[in-house]
Amino acid sequence: MPEEKYFLSLSCRNRPGIVAAVARCLFEGGANIREAHQHDDVETGTFFSRIGFNFVRGGDLDDMRRAFAAVGEEFGMTWYMRPVSLPQRVLVLVSRFDHCLADILYRWRIGELNMTIAGIVANYPRETYQHHDFDGIPFDYLPVTRETRAEQEAQLWRIVEERQVDLVILARYMQILSPELASRLAGRCINIHHSFLPGFKGARPYHQAHERGVKLIGATAHYVTGDLDEGPIIEQDVERVTHQDTPDALVRKGRDIERRVLSRALAWHLDGRVILNGRKTVVFRD
Repeated sequence: MPEEKYFLSLSCRNRPGIVAAVARCLFEGGANIREAHQHDDVETGTFFSRIGFNFVRGGDLDDMRRAFAAVGEEFGMTWYMRPVSLPQRVLVLVSRFDHCLADILYRWRIGELNMTIAGIVANYPRETYQHHDFDGIPFDYLPVTRETRAEQEAQLWRIVEERQVDLVILARYMQILSPELASRLAGRCINIHHSFLPGFKGARPYHQAHERGVKLIGATAHYVTGDLDEGPIIEQDVERVTHQDTPDALVRKGRDIERRVLSRALAWHLDGRVILNGRKTVVFRD
């Protein structure tokens, strides 16, 4: 059987001795460090680290967690430790545009994304996605209007709780989450959108960009907060365009960028490589 791997993710106020204390605890618990990333944010005085390890002397994860709790308390850490192979339970929200959903399903099925799909929630009926294979995946149609938003979000939250969802993905879900729901999902809800914001708001942003003659288009994946489209950014990408690109060409290229940006952000989050840093993130890319 393949060797089980684990990782430790942590953040705390920076001070001397953190790395030594962490390494000592892992060593005494029978662990061998296989990968280590760290970052010292000099502006906030915060230390961040992600450490990959395995056990070589009969160590046990539960025992390691109990031992590390003392280190975490000593340094005032925010930390968690889990097996790399443990899949996260992900709920995917989608509207009419389904290119990000299709990409997520493909990457999940070929084993690129270590997760379990707890369900798909859409504000469009299932027939909208008839060319997709949802075999074995729960599908919930939750239509929403301005008048029914509170009721719809209550239904959505029940799904999150009942299915023990670890992460919510807004895969081009064209509805604004209320500040209350965004707060409940803090640090575990990722959105994707074009990078024209705060310019070119509203409908047909790529057509607006074409009218202004933009030469660069892109996409942003970020954690959702109560501030619309202003949450901590996880990943961005861009592509150059020219005067020869039609509005439809911009839309097509935008779809490609959105897919790859969201998949990277999702993979890094699932792998414990993203740590919140106030309004920003620290991303330890593999």
